[in-house]
Amino acid sequence: MPLLFYRAYSIILIPNWMRNLSVLLLGCFILFLINGYSQDIDGLNSKHERWEYILEDTGDVLQIALPVSAGIMTLIKKDYQGTKKLALSYGTTLAVTYSLKYLTKKERPEERNHFDSFPSGHTSSAFSGASFIQRRYGWKYGTPAYILATLVAVSRTEAPDGYHDGWDILAGAAIGISSTYLFTKPYIKEHFDIGFSAGSETYVLSITYKF
Repeated sequence: MPLLFYRAYSIILIPNWMRNLSVLLLGCFILFLINGYSQDIDGLNSKHERWEYILEDTGDVLQIALPVSAGIMTLIKKDYQGTKKLALSYGTTLAVTYSLKYLTKKERPEERNHFDSFPSGHTSSAFSGASFIQRRYGWKYGTPAYILATLVAVSRTEAPDGYHDGWDILAGAAIGISSTYLFTKPYIKEHFDIGFSAGSETYVLSITYKF
């Protein structure tokens, strides 16, 4: 019976635009937000400036866009283990954040009569996404992600009247980052993939190398 060994070398390249898809998505979110901005600013006598409302809305978008972008990156890279790790870390972030809100019952600034200030949910969500990107894929992607997460934190204190104080956002950032580091390790790309198949008179061994 003849024995045939077949070697297949394939190069799998991901275009740069796909690698930077998360950054493009974040940019589109921000541009859409600013261009379509139509929020009421409490009339002509408002004590707040327009940029404060834009900052607030930008934080609202980015707190979701960062973890969503992290998830998209795992799918683009076919890093399905990373997808699971993100789900675990982000789920932990939300669970800890809202448990602490319920337990501490800290009143929000400006006498808003809401007792869910500690910690900042927007900040914990944003830093969960940003820290995952950095921890899993390195500072090349992590640096801009952390900058955007910091913008979210600023928006929670500097937006109209301020929804949180400094302790709230520091706690939120700490929860997001800690949850990521609890579950996530750096991504190590597998370069080799070996497969084997057999027919009636043929045996095929395939070796795929990914750059």
